[in-house]
Amino acid sequence: MQTRNPLIDDLAKVASGAMGALSGVKDEVEARLRDRIAATLDSMDIPRREEFDAVKAMAARAREENEELKKQIAELQSKLEGR
Repeated sequence: MQTRNPLIDDLAKVASGAMGALSGVKDEVEARLRDRIAATLDSMDIPRREEFDAVKAMAARAREENEELKKQIAELQSKLEGR
């Protein structure tokens, strides 16, 4: 965009260059931030979804088995008390 005033043309070029530089800085900051977040999450030892689901299923089975064992114990106790 050219105008009749060279000062305005120069200011437009400077502003355009500054915006390009800021865009580059923004991209660099975003990339570094993504890398830092990924490194932080990796160091937190968070279980993967598959691991969580497996442990959740094991806990559900253990609760069911526990309920069955409670029933068996109650039956055995009632038999002992009936003697």
